[in-house]
Amino acid sequence: MASRVSAACIFALALVIAPLAGTNGNFVADWSFKGPTLNEWQPLGQADWRVENGEIVGTPRAADGGWLVLKQSFQDVQMFASVRCAGGTTCAPGLLVRAEAQPGGGMKGIFVSYAPGDTGAFAVTIDAQGKITSRERLRPGGGQLRFVANVDGSQPNAPQPARASAAGPAGNAAAPGAPVAGPGRAAGAGRGGAPPAAGGAPPNGARGGGRGRAGMPEGYANPFPPPVFEFKTADWNDLEVQVDANVLRGWLNNGPEPGVANGAADEDKGRYGPVALYVGGSVEIRFKDVQVKDIGRHVLPTEIVSPRFKMLRLSNFSYTWSTAVADINRDGQLDIVAGQWYFLGPDFTVSREILLSQASNPSNTYPNGLLVQYAFDWTGDGWPDVLMGSTLYINPGKELRRWDRMSTGMLGGGEITAFSDIDGDGKPDVVNSSGGGVSFSHPDPANPLGPWISVNVSGPGPWPAHGVGAGDINGDGKKDIVNPYGWWEQPAGGASQTPWKFHVAKLAGWGRAGGGPGGAEMVVYDVNGDGKNDIVTSLQAHGWGLGWFEQRRDASGEISFEPHTIMGDFSTKNAGGVTFSELHGLTAGDMDGDGIPDIVVGKRYWAHEEGYVDPDPMGAPVLYIFRTVRNKQAPGGAEFVPELVHNRSGVGSTVLAADVNKDGAMDIVSGTKLGIFAFLGTPRRGQSR
Repeated sequence: MASRVSAACIFALALVIAPLAGTNGNFVADWSFKGPTLNEWQPLGQADWRVENGEIVGTPRAADGGWLVLKQSFQDVQMFASVRCAGGTTCAPGLLVRAEAQPGGGMKGIFVSYAPGDTGAFAVTIDAQGKITSRERLRPGGGQLRFVANVDGSQPNAPQPARASAAGPAGNAAAPGAPVAGPGRAAGAGRGGAPPAAGGAPPNGARGGGRGRAGMPEGYANPFPPPVFEFKTADWNDLEVQVDANVLRGWLNNGPEPGVANGAADEDKGRYGPVALYVGGSVEIRFKDVQVKDIGRHVLPTEIVSPRFKMLRLSNFSYTWSTAVADINRDGQLDIVAGQWYFLGPDFTVSREILLSQASNPSNTYPNGLLVQYAFDWTGDGWPDVLMGSTLYINPGKELRRWDRMSTGMLGGGEITAFSDIDGDGKPDVVNSSGGGVSFSHPDPANPLGPWISVNVSGPGPWPAHGVGAGDINGDGKKDIVNPYGWWEQPAGGASQTPWKFHVAKLAGWGRAGGGPGGAEMVVYDVNGDGKNDIVTSLQAHGWGLGWFEQRRDASGEISFEPHTIMGDFSTKNAGGVTFSELHGLTAGDMDGDGIPDIVVGKRYWAHEEGYVDPDPMGAPVLYIFRTVRNKQAPGGAEFVPELVHNRSGVGSTVLAADVNKDGAMDIVSGTKLGIFAFLGTPRRGQSR
């Protein structure tokens, strides 16, 4: 039946994308506890501490408990530990950061309690005997901000603005009409705007699934039951705390357990100091895999560009997260469309505006060109138009001016779309996945300047904003549509017959932020050469994972998918030893000329602004090719070999692979917060030039 999900498939996927308890996959530590003694720690309070089998064991002597303080100090820090409580009714573990020493003994700092029934982030003061003498829950703070305003509305630890003359010279004086920062929001944040409501992780680490999304269609089992993040008694639990600037974030078992998530770590509560373990209650508590990272230390990698590519930096500024290619001015050369601009080929040094443009502050705004865009002659006048989100910008032809625009009114709302000829008319359709339905859209042939025709193939569901694709899954010659929850089979009678038959399958992973499953574009092709199309995609747009799903068929012809991990997190064995997060932009193209599609993918740097909402947000903004290599000895009959293209650009919401200069070699175009880039491939032997 279509509603059946292979238990073996789900179990296998869980193994390859979800870290086991006691493994830190979210960061590479600067310091880890290795034992065999506690010489690097200082005990304080009513608890006994010892090392046993590589674990730190704390036993409270009184309900107030005690602390084990590391003899290293940090300001911005990330800390991980796995903890297990012995049997009993009271168990109160916790982590302390910025434990600032106080005159006369004792300390103050930011304490995260993981005690069942008493979770939360608190500002605490601790006397010289280790007893908590005051405990105040942190005021709200966090979300997609690096820091929140002080209670009085001022910015924390901000430099004094430069004094401007009355004439308004180049100091820091605001220009007329410039946005002014309000409490809890940096200046300019309202201009680039928050992402669409359907996109990204819910604010403040809230449990996800997507605002306004429906449940699974009747009769279908949900392959992604929302995870429950709770403290497990008599078992290992993963604790993680992160404080950056004045925002504290905490996780329990890799999820936002209520009461732990976020808070404002104001400097007067503790500015700089050690981290510490805490045990309270009445039972023995064990800690293992204690790891610490100084996130105040930022490393800029030496820039690397693959010798197989020539890098062109088309813009130094943040304009867009999506690009397209078309011969905009019909001179026989392909041009690059990037957000509000197009760049004229073949050298791409001359550009013109499509619409009024303004660069965004990459730190605290989203690009105005946030949405996915495509270029095609949708109006039928012979000149390529540009679709950005659901707005069509109409090419003015020989008139060198900014373009007119119209709303297509298409269904959609997701952050990822696919561009594929679904109905077989020889023209591309736009494929969307959102809570309202999985759909494809195109202009009305009888009225190309009017509202577009949208065909909803699914009806409402829990369909996420991340992850959608198209391809022939069942081999009948018709394009089917895939998203993280499964695939929709195009009817034999044609694409306009709805609803399409749904086949549930687990084709993504669930991320730490709790924002639901799904990653980037889902590409469909025969990975292992067995004649059946498979699916390759990132597993979570704002988390970890790159994988491929091998199509299997049983004796009756029923289709299922076997998951294979290409790349997980820092705790897993990854192809080529490569690890990076936030694989929001992905596409396929034959990058090595062997006739088999390869994967182009990278990191969307500062995906949720300059902050720590997502794992490893400050990791190098890399761009990679993962070459598809058919190998009968590899699991599933194929492996993916990574090749670094660049480590200072990354991707946006999408990435584009195309031969933009028509020399026979595939090129890569990407719009990112670090600028707009084209990487021109070098033709290999046998390729035209």
